[in-house]
Amino acid sequence: MLIFANSMAKIHILPSEFSNELSLQFAPGIKAGFPSPAQDYRHDTLDFNRDFIRHPEATFYGRVDGDSMMDAGINDGDIAVIDRSLEANDGDVIVAYVNEEFTIKFLDLSHKDEGYIELRPANKHYYSIKIDVTDEFEVWGVVVWTIKNWKK
Repeated sequence: MLIFANSMAKIHILPSEFSNELSLQFAPGIKAGFPSPAQDYRHDTLDFNRDFIRHPEATFYGRVDGDSMMDAGINDGDIAVIDRSLEANDGDVIVAYVNEEFTIKFLDLSHKDEGYIELRPANKHYYSIKIDVTDEFEVWGVVVWTIKNWKK
C-alpha cells in the first residue's frame, strides 16, 4: 500500500486484485424518476474486475480524503479507481503529483499555450492550482470510476 499525505489531499493507494471473479446479478432498467411496475427478472451479470478495469497492471484504488471535489460528486471516503496507463485529456479527473504532494482534481489544459495548466477543484471554497515549468508535476493517473458507500 502506498500512502501519500500532504496539505492538498491524503490519498491511500492500493493495487487492484484480479485473482478472483466476482460476478453479481445485474438489475436492468433502474429508473431515477417515478417507479415502474416491478419486473422480476435478471438477465446479465456484472464483474468489477472484468467490466470496470481495462488495464489491471496499471490500475490502483485510492481513498479520497477531503472535500475539494464534492461538487463533482467525489466525496471524502469515496474510492477512486485510477488507471495509470491512460493519457489524461482536458477535463479529466486526475490524480496529480505536484511539488512532492498528491491531489485529485480536474485537469485544465486551456492555458497550455500561455505556458501553464491548471488543476481545478470542484468546490467553490478552493482555488485552482496553477502549474508552470517551475513546478514538479506529473499526472499520476486518470480517475475512471468512483465508488461510494451510501450506507454508513
